[in-house]
This record gives sequence, C-alpha cells and structure tokens, in this order.
Amino acid sequence: MFPIAKQALFFLILLDALIVCSQITHPKASPFSRVEQEIGLSKISVAYSRPAARGRTIFGGLVPYGRIWRVGANESTKITVDTDMTVLGNNLPKGTYALYAFPEKEEWQIAFHTNTQHWGDGRKNYNPNEDLFRIKVAPKSIPYHQENFLVNFDSITHNAANLNLIWADTMVSIPILVDTHGQMQLEIAKQLNENPTAQTYYEAARYLQEQGADFKTALGYLNKALELGGDTYYFHRVKSLVEAELGDYKAAITSAKESLRIATKLEKDEFVRMNTINIKKWGALVTGKGN
Repeated sequence: MFPIAKQALFFLILLDALIVCSQITHPKASPFSRVEQEIGLSKISVAYSRPAARGRTIFGGLVPYGRIWRVGANESTKITVDTDMTVLGNNLPKGTYALYAFPEKEEWQIAFHTNTQHWGDGRKNYNPNEDLFRIKVAPKSIPYHQENFLVNFDSITHNAANLNLIWADTMVSIPILVDTHGQMQLEIAKQLNENPTAQTYYEAARYLQEQGADFKTALGYLNKALELGGDTYYFHRVKSLVEAELGDYKAAITSAKESLRIATKLEKDEFVRMNTINIKKWGALVTGKGN
C-alpha cells in the first residue's frame, strides 16, 4: 500500500489526466482561414480568423473607434511576404508580421508590427515602437453586406495588388507594390547566361511584350528563338505583336500569316481567329499609309 500522501498525489495526477482527456474539441465561432496570392514572381499570404457580424454594429460598435484591433479574431492576424515589397512608400522586407488596425470613422491606421508573439491585439504588451511602420487609409462603404470578416486580393498585376479588409458594410484597401520588373531583369540575365534554349529566348521576349517594354530587345530574342528551332505558331504570334508595336506592319503581317499557317495545321482555332483579325487590321494600316 502507498503511504497516504503518495496515494493522494497519485489520485491528483490521475484526476488531472482525466480532465485533460475529457476536454471537447468544438468548432470555433471565428474559424481560421488563410489567403495566398501570387504577385508577379512573389507571393503574399494572410493567416487570420473570420468573426461574423450576427446583426451587430461592427465599426464604431463591436470594433470601437480609436483603439487597436487585431484585424479579425482570436490570435493576431499574420501577413507573410516572400520578397521585399512596398506599401505606400514604406519598405516591407521579406518576412512575417502581425497586422493591426486602428479604425476611425474617416481614416484608419494600419500597423505592420514586428512582434508576432502577442495573442490577439497584445493588450498592454503592445508596443508601438515595435511597429515596422504605419500607414493611413480611408475606409469605403460597400453596397452589400459581408457577414464574415474577409481578407482578399484584387486589382492584381505583375507588379501590384490591393489587400482588402472587408466586413459588414465597410472595406479598406491597402496597395502593395512588388518590383517584378527588377526581378525579371535579373532572372532573364541569369537564364540567358546559362545555356539558353529557344524557349528561354521566347519567354524573355514574351515578358517584355506583355509589359510593353523594350520591343527592339524582344524582337532580337524572338529572332534568336526562331533561329534555335522554335518554329511554332505562338513564337510567330508574339513576333507579329512586337513588330506591330515597332510600327513594322508588313513584317507583322508576314509573321502573323506564318503563325496562322501553323495554327491552322494544328487546329489551334483561337490562334487562327486572333491572327486573322490582326492580319486584316494591320493590312488596313499598311493600305492607309499608301504602301
């Protein structure tokens, strides 16, 4: 038999174990969510919880004006960027940050905070000196009701996106910029120095064509791609677009006709249609010039 003290200790440990085992896992009132978005060659993600309005006044009510808000519920909202980005002129280095808001009726402050260890808004432990930076944005009224707090991305290009915070009848948009062109210039230079193929030159040219940048360089890349054996309907298609941008409509028509010929043979109907339209359009321009 155990001494009484040891028996008591044994039963206390057993009781604690039973209590832990008997805890019920229940659904959260504000479920966790994660949104991830590519911007050019970069990626940004936001991990947050989604409280519901449930008929309550949200901003100026459940979320008071003039005090910190965790931008969701439960633990603090985290934003992660995998390359350096820019937010309204402020540098946002690669990493993970807590996202906090200070809502007011006419203007919000959004804080990108370096301390990611706080639960929720951090309460008295929140230190504004640990903000990487704050920005000011104006809230907008939306013409519909958003029941659960929502974070999404919109107005996405190779170089930018808006991070939207939406709840009830209010939306705040945070513009984020990425130097994709700088990244692409480095990537193109690297790939062209490492045994480039026809596809390498084509992809470099296609990027410049899509960006509307440096068409002469793009044309040189396309000629090199064709020289290396990239005789495809899409190589000739992009070459025609670049030549048209350079104002050489005769050359553009010749390239478009070659793209059309290959696309017709391969039954690529969309390219047949697009080339046919451009040949007619550029033909009119050549005729209009008196050529």
